[in-house]
Amino acid sequence: MPETVLITTYDLEPAVRLRDAFEAAGYAVELVTPGEKIADVRDPALLILSGGLNEKQARRLVREAAEHDHLPVIGLADSITQTTPEARWQLGLTRAFTKPIDVDEVCRTGKMLIQRTRLRQLTGIIGESEPMMEALERVVQVAPVNTTVLITGESGTGKERIARGIHMLSPRRNRAFIAANVAALPETLLESELFGHEKGAFTGAVGQRKGFFELADKGTLFLDEIGEMPLATQTKLLRVLEEREFMRVGGEESISVDVRVIAATNQDLRGLVEMGRFRSDLYYRLAVVQIHLPPLRERRDDIPLLVDAFIRETSAEMGRPPISLAPETMQRLIDYDWPGNVREMRNLVESMCVMAPGSRIEPEDLPPEIRDGASNRSRMLPVPVSQAVASLEHAPSPELEFVFRTILQLRIDMEELRAQFEQYRRAHELSSTTAPVHYAPDAIGATPVGVAMNHDSMRPHGRALDHLDIEDVDAEDEHSIVVYRPGMTLQDIEKAAIIAALKDVGGNRRRAAEMLGMGERTLYRKIKEYEIPL
Repeated sequence: MPETVLITTYDLEPAVRLRDAFEAAGYAVELVTPGEKIADVRDPALLILSGGLNEKQARRLVREAAEHDHLPVIGLADSITQTTPEARWQLGLTRAFTKPIDVDEVCRTGKMLIQRTRLRQLTGIIGESEPMMEALERVVQVAPVNTTVLITGESGTGKERIARGIHMLSPRRNRAFIAANVAALPETLLESELFGHEKGAFTGAVGQRKGFFELADKGTLFLDEIGEMPLATQTKLLRVLEEREFMRVGGEESISVDVRVIAATNQDLRGLVEMGRFRSDLYYRLAVVQIHLPPLRERRDDIPLLVDAFIRETSAEMGRPPISLAPETMQRLIDYDWPGNVREMRNLVESMCVMAPGSRIEPEDLPPEIRDGASNRSRMLPVPVSQAVASLEHAPSPELEFVFRTILQLRIDMEELRAQFEQYRRAHELSSTTAPVHYAPDAIGATPVGVAMNHDSMRPHGRALDHLDIEDVDAEDEHSIVVYRPGMTLQDIEKAAIIAALKDVGGNRRRAAEMLGMGERTLYRKIKEYEIPL
């Protein structure tokens, strides 16, 4: 049975023309008088107000449309001021056109709204912006087939809801839908959770256990945060996708399954592939079809729809009448960037419904970060760093780490010396002799001992600090001393450390390499590079 378009008879001329256009497009059309109710019509799909948008009867029909699963409403306005986004929201209109209208344009828009409503009802996703409608259209296209799907988007954008929508529209709708968050499962248990295990496979395995793949047989398995999956498990997942079979942990027999896998991530999987943190073959196997969900800040037109839907849903759960929002309050919500996306909005709406001082929410009732528009844009949030970046396999070499640690500790020591010198100078007027700064080679970077600075010349042993060098120490102690002076480069410090280490171990290069934390081959190369005599 065709869906029904309702058109009010407030202005008969455009109403009749629109009736003919929608009937020609295959829809049933009913012309309704202001006194009729939407509930009296079977399968209404669209409401068109032919005029009188500010009148009582039109407002009642708009309220009934909102209560009837958020039926889309098109308004024909006498003034262009009634077609602005703010005016449409206050009037409860989904779209608005200024008279005289282009019938074909209104008919095309009406058909698009009907299709979008059908998609929203099937998937549970709320949104009429172009990015969301593109995502929903992909859901409808990919749902009937068994191909894998990769859903991308920031946290809180509704990736699991999209996955459930794909399942509900697919031939597997009557089978199991299993959702697993890879990041929430310990690496040691992830393989067992996915593929199951046999009795005695590991400590604590007191019996046989089925994994998610077996539980989702003939159904759908949703793997959230797939970018957090260890490489070893990625290999086994790829085999399941390719061969449709696997073995339990500790098992010896292959188990065949028919499971559709839908994966999701808030990370850049392609970047993880380039960094070696994610298998390229698995990435291409998962991303046969990719659906991207935009963040809420990129679809601000959907914010009023989401707020209204969450208010009605939360109010119904609590058994309370729905609250209303002042226009200024709604504008604050539209302007807010929503770092937590739809999840953050749902939590805020629930909080407003619980804590609302009255039936109407004013701007001052909002949290400060949402109420203060200027501070919202300047508010700093931690930037998540990809685990792949934080754990690069190409870490600095041991010798560079040694040099960096030495420089850092030397800088700290020099700052402490300067502080001690300033304190000493303020307390004493007479100068004192000084002792050199000594560093034992097996504890390079340790706190200097026997240090006292001359406040007039800052000379250790009466010599200027910028002329201090390794040769400034007694020959009998030279093998156990590394002295830093301003102007020395990293290479100078490294060369001095190698010389001190070699002399301390009597030229034994293996022991010197162990002391310096570098490989023997690296030490040989450094000795040759710095022309250190042995």
